[in-house]
Amino acid sequence: MSGPTLSDRMSINSQIEHLQAKYVGTGHADMTRFEWAINIHRDSYASYVGHHNMLAYFATVENESIGRVKYEFMQKMLLPCGIPPKRADEEGEEGEEEEEEDEK
Repeated sequence: MSGPTLSDRMSINSQIEHLQAKYVGTGHADMTRFEWAINIHRDSYASYVGHHNMLAYFATVENESIGRVKYEFMQKMLLPCGIPPKRADEEGEEGEEEEEEDEK
């Protein structure tokens, strides 16, 4: 018995590419760790808000009303992991602008 053939691998890769194009949360090769964490957190908060029993559980644990917990989760969905870090290519551009200003 032999392993998967080349056509099987191509089929699997095309299926993965199709899923990644169709669903945002599945990620892609260029996704950063921060973007991945944002997707996970937003999916979690959306699930908590969508499932009333989970929302009631969190409200009971935090000793808050269900509406307050739902509001807080909705607010956390905006920036679930805080302000995004600067990318390396953006930092390089800012450094170049500062150098040009220094030369003048």
